[in-house]
Amino acid sequence: MISSGNILQCLILCIWFGLISAATINYEYEKGVVSTLKHCPGYYCGRTLLSNGSWSSCGQCDRGTRRNASSACMPCSDEPSFYDWLYLGFMMLTPLLLNLLCVDISLKKNKLEERTWLLYVCVVVEAVLASVITLLVTPPLGSLTLSSCRPRDLRDWYPIMYNPNPNYEGVLHCTQEAVYPMYTMVLVGYSVFLVLMLALRPAIAEVVSKKAKVEDAGAIYSALYLLPSLTVIHALFAGAIYTVFPYLVIVGSIISIATYLAYQGDQRVRVLIRVFFRDKRSVLILLGHWCLHAYGIIALTQLTYPVVHASLCALVPVPALFYVLTARFSDPTRVQGCAIPPPASTRPC
Repeated sequence: MISSGNILQCLILCIWFGLISAATINYEYEKGVVSTLKHCPGYYCGRTLLSNGSWSSCGQCDRGTRRNASSACMPCSDEPSFYDWLYLGFMMLTPLLLNLLCVDISLKKNKLEERTWLLYVCVVVEAVLASVITLLVTPPLGSLTLSSCRPRDLRDWYPIMYNPNPNYEGVLHCTQEAVYPMYTMVLVGYSVFLVLMLALRPAIAEVVSKKAKVEDAGAIYSALYLLPSLTVIHALFAGAIYTVFPYLVIVGSIISIATYLAYQGDQRVRVLIRVFFRDKRSVLILLGHWCLHAYGIIALTQLTYPVVHASLCALVPVPALFYVLTARFSDPTRVQGCAIPPPASTRPC
């Protein structure tokens, strides 16, 4: 038997879908070219002012423009916010750090000795040049400033998901770069980074290989795989990354420094402290993690209250110190009863 509860649920669903259908079917808007500005359906469909003073039919706005509250496509004239600049910086820091990691792995020994440091410098130069060139080729051309449309919502990164279908008469394709130019300029930056890598790194690698043993040349050119992978990730998850990147930086820096210390083997306090200062590479790794942690704190707080939030940057050494002071409590070799006894020796028959 059909219970009364199931009947009630069906009635509620029918009423709900009926209201949605009525609202959709009865949607009215002016189609085609209009003499005065009229409203357009959807979130991103707008009208462009024509040379004769009339307004175009509803559709996507031109690149560098975005629909306003009146459905008019207006030029993007906002300056990127502090958070926007930090996001763009994060998107260029990611390939920089991954390339530095791969270069470090490829050098089996003599790291930061003789001429091996040239490879690290080469990666940094590639990232800096790629960032500067990207800013110069992004409108306004030849300037390090940007004119943008600031993101207002997560959906601004995925306008393709919000093409309206008023009255079910046909989809209006209004896909555009609603967060201009923050979406495409990252793709441009990765492309420039890849070109610079192909132009500069082979020559530097040839010089370094004469003085230091390079374990795997493929690791040096890992950007050939890293940058396309990062491009796909950015294309699919740019909005999510924009929202959570401060947390990614903070958590990533903590996990990274803990992993680095865990691989040192001896987990005694005095040994771990010596690790930080045993050579130039270790000092740079420690300072790099601290800078990343501070970057995440600044991005998370945006220095809304400068004195209070800037003082939080003094806490960046805490994760490393916490690991050093508590590592002995989690070191398996120091926990009694955890050691696995060696297998009994077998005697020949």
